[in-house]
Amino acid sequence: QVQLVESGGGLVQAGGSLRLSCAASGSIFSINVMGWYRQAPGKQRELVAAITSGGSTNYADSVKGRFTLSRDNAKNIVYLQMNSLKPEDTAVYYCNAGVVDVTDSTFHYWGQGTQVTVSS
Repeated sequence: QVQLVESGGGLVQAGGSLRLSCAASGSIFSINVMGWYRQAPGKQRELVAAITSGGSTNYADSVKGRFTLSRDNAKNIVYLQMNSLKPEDTAVYYCNAGVVDVTDSTFHYWGQGTQVTVSS
């Protein structure tokens, strides 16, 4: 089994910053893609940012230039640095990881979610 443990959410004023962390542990051979999704009340879950094991990143248009995703492959940790936060960034943020096992099969896992609230 694989566990994703998230941390770093909280309450911040508009224009402020937060850094989210997600650590993967358990039966991991390798991880191909790690990323963050978010879900605001009444809305569908959406991709915020993702990063491959090679360091290629993909960002939602709404966060480009404000959020930066990085990854420590040795520790299986991904970080989301969120700057210039806006009230519309308020959501539950979920970590996701595509974990490869010893049979070369990929399974996707989710963290429990961490609340980010941006006040105006």
